[in-house]
Amino acid sequence: MLTDTTIEQWLREDVGHHDVTNHVPGETTGRLVAKESGVAAGLDAAVAVFAYLGVDAAQSVADGERIEAGDAVLTVEGSARAVLRGERVAVNIAGHASGIATKTQTAVSAARQASDDVRIAGTRKTTPGLRGIEKRAVVAGGGDSHRLDLSHMVMVKDNHVAEMGMEGAVSHFRERVSFATNIEVEVEEPADAPRAASAGADIVLLDNMSPAQTAEAVDTLRADHPDVLAEASGGISVEDVPAYARTGVDIISMGCLTHSADTLDYSFRTGQ
Repeated sequence: MLTDTTIEQWLREDVGHHDVTNHVPGETTGRLVAKESGVAAGLDAAVAVFAYLGVDAAQSVADGERIEAGDAVLTVEGSARAVLRGERVAVNIAGHASGIATKTQTAVSAARQASDDVRIAGTRKTTPGLRGIEKRAVVAGGGDSHRLDLSHMVMVKDNHVAEMGMEGAVSHFRERVSFATNIEVEVEEPADAPRAASAGADIVLLDNMSPAQTAEAVDTLRADHPDVLAEASGGISVEDVPAYARTGVDIISMGCLTHSADTLDYSFRTGQ
């Protein structure tokens, strides 16, 4: 949840200790205008920044809508000083979130070339302090947020297996979680996928496998464990998505949606 404290931190970071550039008298209006096509996201956060400063702000489009160059996505009205104080933070947040949403929609469209069912999901490779905004941007682009934090699902990774063994690790965590909490087990070899399911995994993460290895793992897993979900992850790019979607996996999770998305270019124009 976006709080006033977070917004104040953003504004203090941008303004500094003795700024005079925003000391502009009078009232003004402004528009946030897209300079390229993409998917809108983060506009609610941009509105919250202006509202915190006492500026009236309204979205012209909803998060998740497709926008074109020249579209005004946000309008504001208020004191010139407050508008100018908030505009760069608002532009940065909206541009960052919209870039993530746009990349996510591109990945979802790529997946649909091969499968109508596979989900594109984000990961926890998010920017500290911005996870909520970035996860919502993934959803705005048609993706799945995946787990929001460590408490949402247990993921048994290679380090856990090294310490306790696969079966031991799954048993250890199963005794400690709620009945409503899923357990996912990461494997790096196709032959380990059914082993993870037999150990009690609800989801098997097929990590850093090629599309051919992923398809083999899915086939092996489904033979005896048809209800266990299969997730592909590890260095998957948008260009790789169709090949992985054809393997039969249920989920393709991609860190690049959040850590490598280009910012969507917006311009903030006052007095218009």
